[in-house]
Amino acid sequence: MKTINSIEEVNQLSEHGFIGTFGNVFEKTNWIANKAFNLKPYKDFNEFISTIIKIYENSSREDCLKIFNAHPELAVEKKLTKDSHKEQKKANLNRCNNKEFNEFKNLNYEYKKRFGFPFIIAVRGKNKNEILINFRKRIKNEIDLEFEEAKNQVKKIANLRLKEIIN
Repeated sequence: MKTINSIEEVNQLSEHGFIGTFGNVFEKTNWIANKAFNLKPYKDFNEFISTIIKIYENSSREDCLKIFNAHPELAVEKKLTKDSHKEQKKANLNRCNNKEFNEFKNLNYEYKKRFGFPFIIAVRGKNKNEILINFRKRIKNEIDLEFEEAKNQVKKIANLRLKEIIN
């Protein structure tokens, strides 16, 4: 992952470089980075971060669902982006015993069947037990509440990823 040290570096990135750097801030969602690229130049990092987050926050419900569905299932999905792999590994989701793995697998299935998108949580700083507790609780939510919670979790993930890119 490329590290950016100044807003000038952001403003000088080519479209390809910009999307390569920021295209996975929102899991596999280049169009947000593309919109942010077209709004350059930025006067500082706060303006840039605020802009990219606002693009997401102002997305239609349909676009949010596309973003949600770009996220992997926790602990069971094999095809992860580098960012998701690193985040899940730090939470030890790659080290589930059979009981935990089966619970994640069943919860992922039931959750997606109920809500139409995968369970999303910012796993950074959490362990697999905390994640499972959240999963068990949130699967009982009503659809509108869970949609908003998933939207907030995506925003948390994006902010964490942006902070990792921007030095």
